[in-house]
Amino acid sequence: MDLQASWNFPTAITVGEGCLAQLGERCKALNMTKVLLITDPGLSGLSMVKEAIGYCTEAGLEADIFADIQGNPTGNNVRDGALFLNAGGFDGVVAFGGGSSLDAAKAIAMIAKQAISLWSAEDIGSNWTRIDASLMLPVVAVPTTAGTGSEVGRASVITDTDGAHHIKRIIFHPNMLPAHVLLDPILTLSLPPHITAATGLDALSHNLEAYCAPFYHPMAEGIAIEGIRLVKDYLPRAVANGEDIEARTQMLVASTMGATSFQRGLGAMHAIAHSLGALYNKHHGLLNAILMPYVLIRNRSVIEERITRLSRYLELDDASFDGFLSWVLTLREQLNIPHTLAEIGINLDDVVLVGKMSAKDAASAGNPIILTDAEYSLLFSDAVKGQLK
Repeated sequence: MDLQASWNFPTAITVGEGCLAQLGERCKALNMTKVLLITDPGLSGLSMVKEAIGYCTEAGLEADIFADIQGNPTGNNVRDGALFLNAGGFDGVVAFGGGSSLDAAKAIAMIAKQAISLWSAEDIGSNWTRIDASLMLPVVAVPTTAGTGSEVGRASVITDTDGAHHIKRIIFHPNMLPAHVLLDPILTLSLPPHITAATGLDALSHNLEAYCAPFYHPMAEGIAIEGIRLVKDYLPRAVANGEDIEARTQMLVASTMGATSFQRGLGAMHAIAHSLGALYNKHHGLLNAILMPYVLIRNRSVIEERITRLSRYLELDDASFDGFLSWVLTLREQLNIPHTLAEIGINLDDVVLVGKMSAKDAASAGNPIILTDAEYSLLFSDAVKGQLK
């Protein structure tokens, strides 16, 4: 797909082995002259980052790296990145890495030149209109995991650590959508099996919650159901053989489909996962993977017919809600995903707080059943104890 002439048009996506080599020219086409590549410390010293910088310099661009982004990025990470960007006079951003780096990079590109604070752009009401879109910098996104789909998202999830309790806030603006995305499966080959599994099930959670959301968006529903099929067919292959280029490619596509489809809505998986990620700094995809069957069962009374229809599309041997639940549980076991939150060090000390935070989380509005604080606390408790009921 050819890049649009103006960066704030809908995202253009290039998929294919070795497409990272296009990075410099894609940045140049967006009128970048000095590029800031934003990533995390674990990636910053790897050859793929050096190659990315090299492609930028080959295209005649100046380029540097900002790598102070943690998993579950914080407001401080974004503020530090904005200061670095402004001090260096950069005029474009390459978002490079997993969901944390992509989210942080998009937020930095949005807020660096603004006169307002990051939290003033939280996705509440019409806050996004406070942003001067003309001051936002263009972004080229290069995901190195297949999970969050942040590369095609108009929002970032950033942890606010300024208060007594950490909380994840969603920062939104329509122009946060990156101008171009490079889906190069080669960049995902080095992902270890447990990260491949956790990020892949994050992609599944996005597609699945979008599919079950109660809102009317038939196009997103269609994207979600096919995204789920891709995860079913290709995630086990990608985990079993990390060098499987076809599986890696299809999982990158499934990830972008998940983030495209969840404009229809998310749900209780994400409401609780956001809360737990803020409180315990655990991997977002792993949290969604653990929570998945508990949330499915809680929503069963509303989603059973829909899940049965999905089961038929997936050609499960048992095309029913129980058949789908069994497939989820078997897939998690096959991919060595823990069955309980307790297995990753989360206990019930904060059960009341988690309930309150989850009920207030923006994703809760998309759950098929609107749950109270107490109901979220009970759902969280079930996932800690491993009680499927």
